[in-house]
Amino acid sequence: MITDILKSIHSPEELRKLPIKQLPELAKELRQFIIQIVAAKEGHLGASLGVVELTIALHYVFNTPKDLLVWDVGHQAYGHKILTGRRDVFHTNRQIKGLSGFPKREESEFDTFGVGHSSTSISAALGMAIANLLKGENRHHIAVIGDASIASGMAFEGLNHAGVTKANLLVILNDNTIGIDPSVGALKQYLTNVKKGTQKQDNIFEALNFDYSGPIDGHDIFKIISELERLKTVKGPKFLHVITKKGKGLKQAEDNQVTYHAPGKFDAITGELSKKLDFKQPPKYQDVFGLTLVELAKKNQKIIGITPAMPTGSSLKYMMEQIPDRAFDVGIAEQHAVTLAAGMATQGSVPFCNIYSTFLQRAYDQVIHDVALQNLPVVFCLDRAGLVGQDGATHHGVFDLAYLRCIPNLIIFAPRNEIELRNIMYTAQLGKLSQPIAIRYPRGRGVTMDWQLDFKEIEIGTAIPLKKGSKIAILSIGTISKNCTEAIGLLENSDTVSHYDMRFVKPLDEKLLHDICAIYDTIITVEDGCVNGGFGNAILEFASKHQYKNTFELLGIPDTFIEHGTIEELQIECHIDPISISKCINKYV
Repeated sequence: MITDILKSIHSPEELRKLPIKQLPELAKELRQFIIQIVAAKEGHLGASLGVVELTIALHYVFNTPKDLLVWDVGHQAYGHKILTGRRDVFHTNRQIKGLSGFPKREESEFDTFGVGHSSTSISAALGMAIANLLKGENRHHIAVIGDASIASGMAFEGLNHAGVTKANLLVILNDNTIGIDPSVGALKQYLTNVKKGTQKQDNIFEALNFDYSGPIDGHDIFKIISELERLKTVKGPKFLHVITKKGKGLKQAEDNQVTYHAPGKFDAITGELSKKLDFKQPPKYQDVFGLTLVELAKKNQKIIGITPAMPTGSSLKYMMEQIPDRAFDVGIAEQHAVTLAAGMATQGSVPFCNIYSTFLQRAYDQVIHDVALQNLPVVFCLDRAGLVGQDGATHHGVFDLAYLRCIPNLIIFAPRNEIELRNIMYTAQLGKLSQPIAIRYPRGRGVTMDWQLDFKEIEIGTAIPLKKGSKIAILSIGTISKNCTEAIGLLENSDTVSHYDMRFVKPLDEKLLHDICAIYDTIITVEDGCVNGGFGNAILEFASKHQYKNTFELLGIPDTFIEHGTIEELQIECHIDPISISKCINKYV
C-alpha cells in the first residue's frame, strides 16, 4: 500500500522539496513498499531494505541525475528505482519486458552505469569524475559499494588510482558484514576492528589519500544527510563508512540474511516464506555438485574446493561444513580463485574451482595464462550455465562454450543430467587427466530422482546416441537435451530423427561425427549457449575441415544480449523450447 508521502514522490526533485522531518516516515513507507512488492513478485530483498535511509539521503542531498550516483552490483537499488520515477511500474521488476532487477542505463537517466557484477562502481564513478574534471564540469560522483565487494581486486585498483587524482569522487562503504553469504577475509576483520574502535594501525583508506569519515549509523537519516552535506564541500577523493543492517525492517530478513537476500515469495506481513509443495523433486544441480564433491573428497585427500563468495549458491557449503580445512571461500575474487587453484594443482592437489559461468568471464586471463598455458589439471565447475532467468543479461551463462572453446589444452564437458555430472566429477579426480577440464551445468533442478548411483568413469571425447532415426540428426550439448527429446516426441514421424548427446564440446567425438555426416542429410545442433563461436560452430568447423556438404542448422542463443524473464519464456524467445525445436525439425522432415 502506497501511503501519502511516497505516493507524492515521482522524482528526486519532488523528494528534495520535502521537509527533512518527513524523511523518517518516507523511509518507513519505502521499506514497506519494497517488502510488499518483493513478497508477491520475488527479487532481491535484504540489500535494498538495508540502504533505504542512505538512498533517500543521497537523492535528497545531491542533485541527481546531474550528480552521478553509481551503485555497486545493484542488488540494493530497488529504493533508488522507486524514487526515480519507476514506482508505478516496479511490480514488473525482473518480469519479462518489465524493469531490470539491476540499474540499467537504457531504463533511466538516474541509472548512470549498468551493473550486475560486483566491484565496478569505484572505477566507473572515477572515470566519470575524471572525464567531467577534464570538461570543467562541476558535478559530484558517488559510488556506493558493500564490504564484500570492496574486498575485490578491481575495487582496490580503483581506490589506488583515485587516491592520486583530484577527482570529485565520494566512495560510500555500505558495511553490513555480508554480501550474499557472510563477508570473508582480512579486510572484513579490519573493518570490524574499525567499528569496535580497536584498530590501532593507520586507516587504510586515509593511507590511500582519501578523506575518510565514519563509521556512522546508516539508519540515522539526519546524521547521514548532515555528513553528506559536509562532504559536498570537501575537495578531492572522499570516503564515507556507513554501518547498516541487511534486511532492516523485516525481522526474518534481519535474522536470516542469507535466505532473505533473494527469498522468493513470502508473506509481506509476517515475513514467513511461502510453503513449498511437499512432494519429492529432482535435486538442484548445485546440490548434486556439492554433495558429490563431499563424497569424493572423503575418499580422495587431494581434493580441494574453491569458490569466490558463493558457498551457498554453489553448494560448496556442504564441503565447508564437513571438511572445512579443504574448502575455501576466497571472497569476490574470481581471478585469485583461478590462480589459487593453479598454484594448488602444481603441488599435486585436485582443485575443484566452482564459479558461476557469468563470473568466470572475470578471470579469463587467468584461465588462459595461469591454467591452460601451463596445462594444469584444474577442475572448473561452472554453475548457472545457460539462461538463468530473471537476473537477466548480466547473469546469463551463455558465453562459456564460445569463450572457452578457443583455449588450447582445455576439455569442455556439459552433462545432460545429474548422473553424468557425478560421473564426470569422479572421472576428473582419478588422476588420469593431465590437463584442465571445464564442466558446465545449469541453474535449477535436474530430471533424475534416483541420481546417487555408483560412479562410472567417462571416456574423454565420447558422445552417446539417445535415439536412432533415418534422415535427420539432432546433436545436443548439456541439459538442453531434454528439450530436444520433448521436441522429437511432438513429431508425427519421429522415426526419421536421430538424437545424440555430444557431451564434449572439446574434444569432439570425431569418429561418431564422421558416421553422422556420412549417414544423415540434415544435422541440427542445439545448445543453450551463444550460437556465435559455440558448440554448433565446432560442428561446422569439423564439417568444413573434412569437406562434408550436409545441410546444417544451428539453434542456440542469438547474437544479442538476452534480457530477463523466466527460463521458459527466454527459451521461447531464443527458439530453443521444445515446440520451436520441433518446428525446426519439421522443416526438414
